[in-house]
Amino acid sequence: MEDNEEKKDINSSNSDRVTLKKEIGLLSACAIIIGNIIGSGIFISPKGVLEHAGSVGLSLIVWVCGGGICALGSMCYAELGVTIPKSGGDYSYVTEIFGGLVGFLLLWSAVLIMYPTTLAVIALTFSNYVLQPAFQNCLPPYIATRLLATICILFLTWVNCSSVRWATRIQDVFTVGKLLALALIIVVGLVQICRGHYDALRPSVAFEFSQDPSVGQIALAFLQASFAYSGWNFLNYVTEEVVEPRKNLPRAIYISIPLVTLVYAMTNIAYFSSMTPQELLASNAVAVTFGEKLLGMFSWVMPISVALSTFGGINGYLFTSSRLCFSGAREGHLPYLLAMIHLKNCTPIPALLVCCIATIFILCIGETHNLINYVSFINYLSYGVTIAGLLYLRKKRPNLARPIKVNRLIPVTYLIFWAVLLGFSLYSEPVVCGLGMVIMLTGVPVYFVGVQWKNKPKWIYRLVGKLVSTGSGIKHISIFQKLFPVIKAHPVVLCVAERVTYMGQKVCYVVFPQGDPSETEPLTASKATD
Repeated sequence: MEDNEEKKDINSSNSDRVTLKKEIGLLSACAIIIGNIIGSGIFISPKGVLEHAGSVGLSLIVWVCGGGICALGSMCYAELGVTIPKSGGDYSYVTEIFGGLVGFLLLWSAVLIMYPTTLAVIALTFSNYVLQPAFQNCLPPYIATRLLATICILFLTWVNCSSVRWATRIQDVFTVGKLLALALIIVVGLVQICRGHYDALRPSVAFEFSQDPSVGQIALAFLQASFAYSGWNFLNYVTEEVVEPRKNLPRAIYISIPLVTLVYAMTNIAYFSSMTPQELLASNAVAVTFGEKLLGMFSWVMPISVALSTFGGINGYLFTSSRLCFSGAREGHLPYLLAMIHLKNCTPIPALLVCCIATIFILCIGETHNLINYVSFINYLSYGVTIAGLLYLRKKRPNLARPIKVNRLIPVTYLIFWAVLLGFSLYSEPVVCGLGMVIMLTGVPVYFVGVQWKNKPKWIYRLVGKLVSTGSGIKHISIFQKLFPVIKAHPVVLCVAERVTYMGQKVCYVVFPQGDPSETEPLTASKATD
């Protein structure tokens, strides 16, 4: 009787519509893009870009061109974001355009490795820079870095579970902080240049190659830079929480991407104003080395600045990647519990907890820096598939309402670059890229068994039934079928799924959000006329 009363309380309709709150204005939207892009990448990737580019001049060209490619991609995503106004980014667009399997493969690789690994790398960078002043003559202990990174992940998960407003305010503040940190590097670097310390930047020296340049190595340099630029599409993951998304989504993209490109290019120029290429390649913490050489007794400012930058990056990745899990669950590709939000706070607590647990697991299994190339490859693969979907959608549904329509040359140019980059990356690093493909393709059997295969043999149901405690019965099936009328499954499976979902609702105090039809009206209206 008590359970029934609690269930009624959780699932009963309220006078206030329970839905994701629209609390992301233009400033916060810019902060999400800038805050997600500028994380640990600008402090990690310069070494990898220079190593593969082979010269200072070519590495700077890679940084600028990388920003230009992101600008082309972001314009395509602006069109997709206002045409298909759903949270979930690449996953939602690809699922809408190509169907469930392709969307699930992107979701699978993102949830399994891409975002947990990126979060783990940023969290480890945070803990390394925080602990660096205490261990000046040696590397911080392995356990200490993992423990601090885990505490940081847990704290920011709690913040994101508690309030969307708190999470966006943290993002705003730390985005300003990281821009100020990079501004300090740029200003000090410009002062050095004005004093005549720019030998490494002279054209005659900048294009002295330490190795013969090859297209394959340049492609790998772009992959390293892409890790620093990753996150440019993350505002599309929270479209349903943006105030007036059809206006603010493209505006935020057009403001943020050029700003980040300028900041990255100037930061790398500042690095080379005080460090030789050999010193940069030998450094494990570029910003710290820069500070030690130029800031003297104030060199402690740099590790703190980097720590603040990465802290904001962790918050941004948690905020957006949890919305990807939320969108996947809403489409039926992940457990339905992940599509629920807190009754009062309107935050996707189950999805946030899954992202938190997956990241901590990656932290515990060992070194994550070796996975950066896998992440970059899968990232670029998903970008290309999504932008190809833009062209396909134009052909498939030409009458669809498009508040923004970019010139066809923009997605075509991006796809040409994308194909060349991935082709030469496969040629230069077949094992790394091949493993990235394998990780993604492992989702194929999972999709067909877990999502597509509805009428499974009875022995599978009996096996699942053994997981149900004796006497649990199937008394909650009718309620579950009302919640999910599209599911046609064996009663025992319904019982297990319903009980897990119900327990999750009680623990997290979550319910299904009520959609806002006005957000998808142009899309659904066009379906009828196409």
